[in-house]
Amino acid sequence: MSGKQSTAGRLYGVGLGPGDPSLMTVRAVEVIAEADVIAYHSARHGRSIARSIAAKHIRADHIEERLVYPVTTETTDHPGGYKGAIEEFYAEASARLAEHLDAGRTVAVLAEGDPLFYGSYMHMHKRLADRYDTEVIPGVTSVSAAAARLGTPLAEGEEVLTILPGTLPEEELTARLASTDAAVVMKLGRTFTKVRGALEASGRLGDARYVERATMDGERLAELADVDAESVPYFSVAVLPSQVDTERPETRERGEVVVVGTGPAGPLWLTPETRGALAAADDLVGYTTYLDRVPRRPGQVRHGSDNRVESERAEFALDLARRGRRVAVVSGGDPGVFAMATAVLEAASQEEYADVPVRVLPGVTAANAAAARAGAPLGHDYATISLSDRLKPWEVIAERLHAAASADLVLALYNPGSRSRTWQVGKARELLLEHRAPDTPVVVARDVGGTGERVRIVRLADLDPAEVDMRTILLVGSSQTRAVRRGDGEEIVWTPRRYPEG
Repeated sequence: MSGKQSTAGRLYGVGLGPGDPSLMTVRAVEVIAEADVIAYHSARHGRSIARSIAAKHIRADHIEERLVYPVTTETTDHPGGYKGAIEEFYAEASARLAEHLDAGRTVAVLAEGDPLFYGSYMHMHKRLADRYDTEVIPGVTSVSAAAARLGTPLAEGEEVLTILPGTLPEEELTARLASTDAAVVMKLGRTFTKVRGALEASGRLGDARYVERATMDGERLAELADVDAESVPYFSVAVLPSQVDTERPETRERGEVVVVGTGPAGPLWLTPETRGALAAADDLVGYTTYLDRVPRRPGQVRHGSDNRVESERAEFALDLARRGRRVAVVSGGDPGVFAMATAVLEAASQEEYADVPVRVLPGVTAANAAAARAGAPLGHDYATISLSDRLKPWEVIAERLHAAASADLVLALYNPGSRSRTWQVGKARELLLEHRAPDTPVVVARDVGGTGERVRIVRLADLDPAEVDMRTILLVGSSQTRAVRRGDGEEIVWTPRRYPEG
């Protein structure tokens, strides 16, 4: 409750529920009975769904205030356009209600569903609640009604439910639908074709249900893919229900393998597409350290292993998919940069796995993450080289370091050292100093995004191999890279996008 004027009337925002009058709350009925003024919104035709829901509780002695929108979907000649016309309407409507409140009358503003959930009442609330005693009566939303009529859970356990307005751009809808477990898309009508396209692009169309006028006359339930766009009214929603137990792996003809990158650390670095793929998987396969970054979900099976069995891990994932399971192979960073995508695709090229669908989803690379923390050292051409000689001889690494350094490329050096590899960083420093000045900036970034994050900028000549391990990435500047300490003491590094003319 809120308010300022003790002698004024009281304002109520009354939630009426999704349409069936029997779903109004006892409190909503009580408030309507106590009110002097019953207000409700309507289009120009004068019919109000809110009034029709509460009709049997409205008495002849009630003062009725019909708040008629000047424009809904049609055009307007208002000098401020649609927004200007609507803002003017809200100002005038709230002023009309304020007159009743100032006269000491109790005003009940009727709202379908819940008053503060995509409802018209909220515009009155924002203009009046700080001036008058106010109470909001919650109502059953169309989201709850749709789930009830479908008879399916919206979300279980730790699943995330996302509520989206269909008026969002299609690309935004696609990203959000791809990343969530369950969703309800409101405000269909003229947005239906766009919403359907977003569901299809996100790979969720097959799971989507359609609910029209839930609990009201004319209610319709259907598979969304089967609905004719021309038949869809505004009062309809698209529902992606809980994914728990929606489809058992043994009932599928075949599964798939999706190779995903988790970025350099935890959930903040996941793309929407990757988040959705991880949520939809039956099995997660990967190096245990990377699997630990992925939230646990009921029903999912985790297959963790050592970091050195990439080929075996890839074949194991493909075998699971052949048995109808949806498998996410989890990599750190980007799966195509010194990670699992190569191993999976190599195995998938074998004849026995030729029919298994394989997708690779990108992730934020360690180089990109470290560069962002330091400034923009990768602002011009750069090369990415792994210093690990486990899968290629050091002679090849040295040759590539010489070539990239002589070409004056910024270098992103992955896998610089480990407990069993302690000399490579020192040797790489020696090779690079043949081509670079001693004061060339080097970004030493460890555990970016993690709890042990530490990002420092050192001179190439001062690079200490003892401070470098497998969780570290090195970004070595070119001759053009600059390191500057700004007024707040922060040191930043960037490489200009323009290169001096020869």
